[in-house]
Amino acid sequence: MNLTLKIWRQKSPQEKGKMVEYKVTDISEHMSFLEMMDILNESLVAKDEEPIAFDHDCREGICGMCSLHINGEPHGPDRGITTCQLHMRMFKDGDTIYIEPWRAKAFPVIKDLIVDRMAFERIQQAGGYISVNTSGNTQDANAIPIPKVNADLSMDAAACIGCGACVASCKNSSAMLFVSAKVSQFALLPQGKVEAADRVRNMVKQMDEEGFGNCTNTGACEVECPKGISLENIARMNREYLKASII
Repeated sequence: MNLTLKIWRQKSPQEKGKMVEYKVTDISEHMSFLEMMDILNESLVAKDEEPIAFDHDCREGICGMCSLHINGEPHGPDRGITTCQLHMRMFKDGDTIYIEPWRAKAFPVIKDLIVDRMAFERIQQAGGYISVNTSGNTQDANAIPIPKVNADLSMDAAACIGCGACVASCKNSSAMLFVSAKVSQFALLPQGKVEAADRVRNMVKQMDEEGFGNCTNTGACEVECPKGISLENIARMNREYLKASII
C-alpha cells in the first residue's frame, strides 16, 4: 500500500503550523496506524530530518494518549477504537490521509500532533475524587449495598480514558461528555454522595474557566468516543448541577 500523508507540523506553540506532505510505501494493511507513523519517522530520521511528534503510550486503547484527527475524524474512520487500534486496512492504496492534532482552544498545540490536555487534569483535580475517613471505622466498600444498575452505569462512566475525542468532535469544543462521565462515576455510588454538590459545581466551574464551549446537543461526542460514553451522563450531570444550585 502506497499512501500520501498530509501532516500538521508545528515546532512550538508560538510558531504558526502548516500541513506538510509525505509519501510512505509498502505499508501493510495489517499494520496499526501508529506503526505506519513509526515507519514514516524512521525514514525521516534516516534522512536526518526531524521526526513527527505525536502522543502514544500503551497502544492498547487504554491510556487515551494517541489523540489524532484523521481525515476530519477523531481517531479516524473506525468506531469504538482509539488511534492506536486503527488499522491500515481502513484505507485504500493511493489514498491521501490528512493527520492533524485536536482542534480546541483549551488544547493548545505543544508540537506537531501533540496537544496540551492538562485542562482535563485540572478539571479532575477540582472535584474528581472522594474524601474517605481512615480513622479505623471505615466501612468496607464491598459491604455497602449498591443496585446493580447503578454499579453498571458507574462502571460505564468510569470507562472514559480522557483522550479528548469528545472535545475534538464538537463544533463548540465542549468537554461536557468527559466532565459528565467523571461526575457520573461518583454520583451513582454511595461513596460519592457526600461531596456530590461541591464536586459538580467545582468541576463545571473549572471546565468553563478552561475555555471549553457549551454542549451542542448534536451527539458527535458520543459517536466519536472510543469507549462509547453515553450522552445520558450529560443529562445526569445537568440534574446534579441543578440540585447543587438549589441546596
